Amino acid sequence: MNRFLLKNAAVYAEEGWIENGCVLVEEEKIAYVGSNTFFPDVPTIELAPRDSLVPGFIDLHIHGAFGADVMDASMEALQTIVSRLPEEGTTSFLATTMTAPAEQIEQAVENVARYMRYNVPGQSEVLGIHLEGPFLSPKRAGAQHPRDIIEPNVALFQHWQQKANGNIRLVTLAPEENNGIALVSYLKENGVIASIGHSDAGYEQVKKAIQAGVTHVTHLFNGMSGIHHRTPGVALAALMHEEVMCELIADGIHVAPEMVWFAYKNKGKEGLVIITDSMRAKCLGEGEYELGGQRVVVRNGKAMLVDGTLAGSVLTLKQAVQNVIAFAKCSLEDAIHMASWNPAKQLGVLDRKGSIRTGKDADLVVLNETYEVVMTFCRGKLAYDRRGNRCE
Repeated sequence: MNRFLLKNAAVYAEEGWIENGCVLVEEEKIAYVGSNTFFPDVPTIELAPRDSLVPGFIDLHIHGAFGADVMDASMEALQTIVSRLPEEGTTSFLATTMTAPAEQIEQAVENVARYMRYNVPGQSEVLGIHLEGPFLSPKRAGAQHPRDIIEPNVALFQHWQQKANGNIRLVTLAPEENNGIALVSYLKENGVIASIGHSDAGYEQVKKAIQAGVTHVTHLFNGMSGIHHRTPGVALAALMHEEVMCELIADGIHVAPEMVWFAYKNKGKEGLVIITDSMRAKCLGEGEYELGGQRVVVRNGKAMLVDGTLAGSVLTLKQAVQNVIAFAKCSLEDAIHMASWNPAKQLGVLDRKGSIRTGKDADLVVLNETYEVVMTFCRGKLAYDRRGNRCE
């Protein structure tokens, strides 16, 4: 259907809730938002009064899912990811790379750029690339392979950005490493988000990085110097500076529920972005998998290297929304702000993503009273219906 109406549910529009609201979709866009209105000869989808119609979720940090990984560097892998993410309410995302040999990263970013030429409605949209590594601190490698970590390098980034057709939108790096500040400055000058992550920087080093152009922090608390009463590091600086947006893996594993609440109380809904940092094992159950050339074992909801290091997650974004409501004791509205509005704002796509407003892309998610995803529309096309396959 190129023109249809969603009605009867509570609509979380940009201006606030509309009870018994409706949204008219024409082509790929939102054509009308308001109280229930009769549109003659328009196909109508009747939603349940207890349903909520909210903007689609945007995942700024996801490596893979359903057996596929961005580093597979294949069109088939990306097609698997984009076709299945709507099950969790994710309507767009940044395809995230890993620390690896330079030629493998080059192949991965070229593949994403090639795929982006064929982004079509009805599946999750690739908005660009999140380059996580290899410009990291060996001291905070986490699940990034330390063998392939290198110093920040502006020329190498320029090469990859050329191969990516300008689609690298966010770079995770350790600014305290040699040439780190130079790369941060270059990213800022060229409209790319510079994010501190896998970093052992001290508080003063983070302040200098923020002054140079850092506006983002990768998976807050994980892979970084922390909150210490004599040697404060990245985590404290991130919480203390309003200039930076902080990613949060709200699975209760990477970050304890109490720390999710702590982050929310300090940063508020304006300062956090809910992410998954998920890897290929998501939705496939327990077993052995691979991430960045390393063996990963998934047990009891944890993805770990053989030495016990956390290796990404198997979290879905709908679960992250549910969790942040429970952990941080926040409202659904605030959770949606962190899962939709903030990532769209960071990427500079608020003109078409991140909220329900006339003229924006029809990226829409129907949630039931327990915040389970019932239906997902990606740019005006039905991408998931709960009657089909589900990812719990």
